[in-house]
Amino acid sequence: MRRLAARGAAGDAGEVAAPAADSTHCAQGRSPSPPRLIDVCAIWDTGVLPPTADWKGASSGVAGARLNEAETLSSIQEAQLERLEVATPCGPGSRERGPVLRMARQQLPPWVHAAILLCLLSLGRAIEIPMDLSQPPTITKQSVKDHIVDPRDNILIECEAKGNPAPSFHWTRNSRFFNIAKDPRVSMKRRSGTLVIDFRSGGRPEEYEGEYQCFARNKFGTALSNRIRLQVSKSPLWPKENLDPVVVQEGAPLTLQCNPPPGLPSPVIFWMSSTMDPITQDKRVSQGHNGDLYFSNVMLQDMQTDYSCNARFHFTHTIQQKNAFTLKVLTNHPHNDSSLRNHPDMYSARGVAERTPSFMYPQGTASSQMVLRGMDLLLECIASGVPTPDIAWYKKGGDLPSDKAKFENFNKALRITNVSEEDSGEYFCLASNKMGSIRHTISVRVKAAPYWLDEPKNLILAPGEDGRLVCRASGNPKPTIQWMVNGEPLQSAPPNPNREVAGDTIIFRDTQISSRAVYQCNTSNEHGYLLANAFVSVLDVPPRMLSPRNQLIRVILYNRTRLDCPFFGSPIPTLRWFKNGQGSNLDGGNYHVYENGSLEIKMIRKEDQGIYTCVATNILGKAENQVRLEVKDPTRIFRMPEDQVAKRGTTVQLECRVKHDPSLKLTVSWLKDDEPLYIGNRMKKEDDSLTIFGVAERDQGSYTCVASTELDQDLAKAYLTVLGRPDRPRDLELTDLAERSVRLTWIPGDDNNSPITDYVVQFEEDQFQPGVWHDHSKFPGSVNSAVLQLSPYVNYQFRVIAINEVGSSHPSLPSERYRTSGAPPESNPADVKGEGTRKNNMEITWTPMNATSAFGPNLRYIVKWRRRETRESWNNVTVWGSRYVVGQTPVYVPYEIRVQAENDFGKGPEPDTVIGYSGEDLPSAPRRFRVRQPNLETINLEWDHPEHPNGILTGYTLRYVAFNGTKVGKQIVENFSPNQTKFTVQRADPVSRYRFTLSARTQVGSGEAVTEESPAPPNEAYTNNQADIATQGWFIGLMCAIALLVLILLIVCFIKRSRGGKYPVREKKDVPLGPEDPKEEDGSFDYSDEDNKPLQGSQTSLDGTIKQQESDDSLVDYGEGGEGQFNEDGSFIGQYTVKKDKEETEGNESSEATSPVNAIYSLA
Repeated sequence: MRRLAARGAAGDAGEVAAPAADSTHCAQGRSPSPPRLIDVCAIWDTGVLPPTADWKGASSGVAGARLNEAETLSSIQEAQLERLEVATPCGPGSRERGPVLRMARQQLPPWVHAAILLCLLSLGRAIEIPMDLSQPPTITKQSVKDHIVDPRDNILIECEAKGNPAPSFHWTRNSRFFNIAKDPRVSMKRRSGTLVIDFRSGGRPEEYEGEYQCFARNKFGTALSNRIRLQVSKSPLWPKENLDPVVVQEGAPLTLQCNPPPGLPSPVIFWMSSTMDPITQDKRVSQGHNGDLYFSNVMLQDMQTDYSCNARFHFTHTIQQKNAFTLKVLTNHPHNDSSLRNHPDMYSARGVAERTPSFMYPQGTASSQMVLRGMDLLLECIASGVPTPDIAWYKKGGDLPSDKAKFENFNKALRITNVSEEDSGEYFCLASNKMGSIRHTISVRVKAAPYWLDEPKNLILAPGEDGRLVCRASGNPKPTIQWMVNGEPLQSAPPNPNREVAGDTIIFRDTQISSRAVYQCNTSNEHGYLLANAFVSVLDVPPRMLSPRNQLIRVILYNRTRLDCPFFGSPIPTLRWFKNGQGSNLDGGNYHVYENGSLEIKMIRKEDQGIYTCVATNILGKAENQVRLEVKDPTRIFRMPEDQVAKRGTTVQLECRVKHDPSLKLTVSWLKDDEPLYIGNRMKKEDDSLTIFGVAERDQGSYTCVASTELDQDLAKAYLTVLGRPDRPRDLELTDLAERSVRLTWIPGDDNNSPITDYVVQFEEDQFQPGVWHDHSKFPGSVNSAVLQLSPYVNYQFRVIAINEVGSSHPSLPSERYRTSGAPPESNPADVKGEGTRKNNMEITWTPMNATSAFGPNLRYIVKWRRRETRESWNNVTVWGSRYVVGQTPVYVPYEIRVQAENDFGKGPEPDTVIGYSGEDLPSAPRRFRVRQPNLETINLEWDHPEHPNGILTGYTLRYVAFNGTKVGKQIVENFSPNQTKFTVQRADPVSRYRFTLSARTQVGSGEAVTEESPAPPNEAYTNNQADIATQGWFIGLMCAIALLVLILLIVCFIKRSRGGKYPVREKKDVPLGPEDPKEEDGSFDYSDEDNKPLQGSQTSLDGTIKQQESDDSLVDYGEGGEGQFNEDGSFIGQYTVKKDKEETEGNESSEATSPVNAIYSLA
């Protein structure tokens, strides 16, 4: 952040003093000035912060202590001393805090310095006579001494003057009276002495060339203008000439002379080709100050164009072109064009001898030069040599003046501006190359046309007063002084007893009204002259005020300011100031009264507000005027914009917060690079900030916030740095040329505020891939020269790309081409492969070699092949492409393959052997496909690789589906890698079976498939299923209920059995009980074991089915047998002895009693 504070007083009528353009007003009076007009005679001071508590801590960036209202004036002045101050006696200057303002002070525009100087001078000048009073004439405007005019326009020779009465004018031409009335072309402007020469009716302007002088006269004297030399601009034509070709040996120096026709003023010289293309200049080829074109050494490419000198004339705006020079360069190596623009070391290889430097201009080892004081000194040294010499400048016995010296024309010229006597001495230029050095000494003498030490000023006296006119000037050689009065030499003027001439001074004693006249002082030497007019006016005038009465002046707190009270009187009145009617005169302490009557207040405080009265007094009377002073708070930027660094495309905000006097209207504006900022659609200006969206490179620069009121302003500056991609490198040069290497040198482009990190060198060749750029190598950003390794037989062209943190630059312009010589290939093609595209062929392919590996013309490939592990001879063929197909091959057999590069220079190295294979086919089925079912949840599959893979197996495909009777599930497909030979299937249920189909794959496709099914499920599956049901809760409950029911039935059966022994037994065993059978009296049945048999020879089961009896024996009959048992398969074994005689009722009844079946039937 840079803080600038240049507060200027401005205002409208009745508020602030007159404009700075007129120093007279600054000294003696102020006329009303338009709003916003800055008065440089009252540049308000902005150094000290206000002492009120409200301002404490308002700006963290402001140095110095904060003051309060209780602090004394001396402490405030001490705070002022902490600041840098630009102040003048005429008015307060511009101050700033800290060292930052030192920059700001150096950057004040020239008009400010000039205006401050005028203001300073005005305080010491004599008081001007008001125009309503009688006075001698004064020249106010005139043409320059050397007046060059355009012959196509009318001629104007200016001469303006003022006086009372108004002066009349006449002219002399070549020191003789110029009678305007006798020449119809010449006239004089009304109320002016300006001559107008009109050529509309004909005439030649050249006829009016000469030396003119204007005389302005009234009854009080005559004033003279400078002697004006009138010249007509000339632009003569170039003489026609035929120029023979210039023959020169390569490496020799050459000067092409321009010799333009003399013009007035001198024309501007520049060199171009006959097709109007500029001639490229550098330290080897450049134009001298005299217009000639100098070649330090000639190169072969200098023949590629012609050279024409052009002269541009100022007034006619025409360009004249001289016939063009053509060059013929003799060389020992005319064909190796690619080396012409390389480092001069290559001259030795081309047969050009390297030479020590010698001077082409100026000649010899010493010369001298004269320059006038205040002009520019231009020293020039142009040297020849191989390599091109470098030029350095020195001053004997001291250093070059750094603030005024600058180098031009590739260091071949030294310019020193605004020369003074201290710049005289001996300068020398040193021309050097690796072969040696030489120097030329230039002795500089500084002469001077006359310049003023004390210019005579108008003298206003009252009758009887004394005075003097002083005319002092200096120069080299010392100028002579001549006094004149009213345009006549003083010696020939009438004698005046009140006047005495003493060298450069005229003394007047006891002047009277008759002493009024205009005196001229002419001082001259061989280099020029100075002429000054100064009148002596004798007046008797009481005091008068020249400014409006009761002005209101508003000023800024703590500024240094000045109150003017322009007045006039003769004798010159004395002026005193009073405040608020107080009787004491204001002078001393915080007040200072200048000679012209201005009152300076060194530091404005709040208590200085009030009414000030100025009183002018002489022996003829007095006059007074009043000024009302108001004190306002200063405008302050308390939050200033800060320097920022931003990447392109981001958003930046610059703050500018201001505090100001509320009674003043505030305006905030922005400058960019000290010019008004245009607020486009990418910018947003608010009261306290400026926002820039999408920052671009053009946004970089200084931004100044200007907070201004009608009385003052405050400025704060910040610099925005935009990080952008680097500019492209330029001026690529190839040096150190060798068969396999070259040095590439370039000039880095601007890094656009982000350091260059890398350089990428690319190349392009015009044989294999013309127009295609390839990366060659990469180098650090600190390098701008690198050795590049090259390949044989490549026509190289290079370019460079710069890289920084933001991105890559555009590629540089390409370098010149450089072709390397050929050689046999040093490598063979890569990526050699042999693969079949059909089952009966093999295609051999490789990556073709590029331009950097071809090494020669007609690059081709020798292709060899044979079956592996056989003793067959090699088959070979020469191919220009990148593939070859071998036909009629067996299916998928290995081959040995070799591919060797060859060009016209020979063959490459022996190639490596690569194994390839002929075309593949479908594989055979996988072997030994096995399906195993270790449990009811999984099925394991295993297989072996096919016996004939017929290629490289790419995998296996398994398809399987679940089925149960006629029901078939969804087919599932699994793909396996070629190394997998096992797979496990998780069963969806324990009942279904699975059908599996397996095939192997090559890149041709899937081969023959093999199919297998899973085994049928075992019986245990159903048992297990029933066991699963038996564990269900509902089934257990049902079985418990049935068991309970059976238990109840058994109990009933036993009860009835115990009762049945008392009942009679039926005699008929085979006849079932019928409904007609009579019951016993006790209600019991005739019970027998035969009654439980529904039919003869059958048995009823628990589920109601009837089974055919296989034997008369039954478990019921032998239920009581103690010896019976079951074997492991459930069959009954053992012996039973129970008789089956139907008549043994007791045994049968016992058997039936123990049988639950019979018990159930007995209940039924």
